Amino acid sequence: MTHFIRVLEFSNKEDALKNFCGSFRSGESDFGIFSVDASTFGSLPSSVFAYWMNPSVGDAFSRFRNFAERGLKAQVGCSTKDDFRFLRLWWELREPSDKWIDLAKGGRYSPFYSDIHLQINWKDNAAELEAAILKKYPYLGDSANWVLHRESDYLKPGITWTRRTKSDFSPRFLPAGCVFSEKGLSAFIDGGSRKDISAALAILSSKPCRSLIEVQLAAADKSQAGGVANSYEVGIIKSTPAPDTDAEVTERLAELACRAWKQKLTLDGIQESSHAFHLPAALRDRLGSFDPPAIEAELARIQAEIDAIAFDLYGFSEEDRAPAQASHAAARTDDEETDADDEGEDEENAALIDQTAGLLSWAVGVAFGHFDWRLATGERAAPPEPAPFDPLPAKSPGMLPDGAAPFHANAGILVDDQGHPHDLARLIEEVLARVEAPVPEDVRRWLQKDFFPFHLQRYSKSRRKAPIYWPLSTTSGSYTLWVYYPSLTSQTLYTAINDFVEPKLKEVGADVTALRNKAAARTRDDEKQFEALQAFELELIELRDTLLKLAPTYKPNHDDGVQISAAPLWPLFRHKPWQKVLKDTWAKLEKGDYDWAHLAMNYWPERVREKCKTDKSLAIAHGLEHLYVEPEAAPKKTRGRKKGE
Repeated sequence: MTHFIRVLEFSNKEDALKNFCGSFRSGESDFGIFSVDASTFGSLPSSVFAYWMNPSVGDAFSRFRNFAERGLKAQVGCSTKDDFRFLRLWWELREPSDKWIDLAKGGRYSPFYSDIHLQINWKDNAAELEAAILKKYPYLGDSANWVLHRESDYLKPGITWTRRTKSDFSPRFLPAGCVFSEKGLSAFIDGGSRKDISAALAILSSKPCRSLIEVQLAAADKSQAGGVANSYEVGIIKSTPAPDTDAEVTERLAELACRAWKQKLTLDGIQESSHAFHLPAALRDRLGSFDPPAIEAELARIQAEIDAIAFDLYGFSEEDRAPAQASHAAARTDDEETDADDEGEDEENAALIDQTAGLLSWAVGVAFGHFDWRLATGERAAPPEPAPFDPLPAKSPGMLPDGAAPFHANAGILVDDQGHPHDLARLIEEVLARVEAPVPEDVRRWLQKDFFPFHLQRYSKSRRKAPIYWPLSTTSGSYTLWVYYPSLTSQTLYTAINDFVEPKLKEVGADVTALRNKAAARTRDDEKQFEALQAFELELIELRDTLLKLAPTYKPNHDDGVQISAAPLWPLFRHKPWQKVLKDTWAKLEKGDYDWAHLAMNYWPERVREKCKTDKSLAIAHGLEHLYVEPEAAPKKTRGRKKGE
């Protein structure tokens, strides 16, 4: 036997080592001393020096075939090398097309289910992306496959997980129709049914299987790892032992995995930006009982049954099960931290969202025609529940179906203007009254002060900020036009001027004239109102003039995404952090950093067309491939003999 002493968790390792050595010499047992037959390391992949593992773990590697030998193909996905250009959040795109495909890209700890919120430009088998990669890395020659990994089983149903994370390994269902990234690794089963894939997912999610994975990472004690992320690479998953299962056990494991997925889908149904969204938390009971603690308890029961089955399949004794349970509990202490590959700073827990704010936000969506209020009144039934491997829907169940009449007809612009037919604050109150929900006291104040920061946070994920309700305001914020991004066109600014700002200017101008004509008869209150109206009139004139300056050249394209589309309007946003983002984006557009954008072609066509001659990816982006000139291949150097040889 070989004896090992672990002092990882001690700050004073010298003293700890002396104490352990004293305990060992005196024959005392201690939790930091391990006595192991070193020959057992040979049964582990790469002979991992896992001195802390219990005997059952080592036996599993010699007793069972691994997942790869049982037909599981774990694969690496693509990388864009420029996510801002080639990725979008799914709500940024106006309608489904053959250009954008759902992309699984890791995420926080979430076994069995996690919404896929990104899409990737994969038009013509990623032709534009490939050209951009070859432009950036010319030494690749004519192949970018080491980045795109076209050999992978894209679009097929499978299992996906976050490659690098501080939390535990959390495999989840991968719907059909998705591409996956090198940060969201995936696995498939050759010739396997969806039941086989679901059962494999259950096994991979079990505590004994996780302990086998952790051993290969050489993660002696994740709770003491100092926040270091683990990399769950394809080779580790493929080399993990897979237990034998008969038809009955496979059926049960698949059923449990699907039940867990359904429970988590239900929890996600109150997240506005999710494909699973139905109604906000305050109204969710309208569709049937919604009890998050009960759902979490059910998830715990499902996980416990999966673990019990897997422990039996792997042959772990009761004594050997405790370390696996403890290891998993320790790994979950980092849940609140962002996963290393998630990059999504605004993934909030559904339970933490203020219900009143969530309700009001939903009402804004109903007023614009984004969400359907009839789900809350029972006038429309919720659509059938999807299955785990079904392709993601183009719209969430809570969104207004195509062709359905909206709550309030509008051209994509509402206004914060009391008494106006398109007054957003009044419409919010009307929506809440229609669904018989309580109306907060000061909706207008919430709309003016709190809504946009809340909305910006909820519609920002994976380092993309993509709000769909845009407040365009006067300098003081005294007058705000709310623009609905999905309805944005080249005519939107003209509509704002003609239907909103100009009529308001006439109204205010008439009031100013009336007070001016009173002359000496104006009271003190009249004087204050006169000054305020004059200042307001000047702000409205400034807003109108700014819109008139922007409108002729403003031709947004939803493929550019929210940030690019909003950048020219940056002077009209009053939320400082968002304004700064847009101002910086506009500066980069002017500089030429984003000449792939349609908006860049609108403002600087000569510059962009010139670049298309030497950049194939830009030519493809703008449909100008005929301008691109392939450079002549450099002649190969030949080696000749030196003189005198």
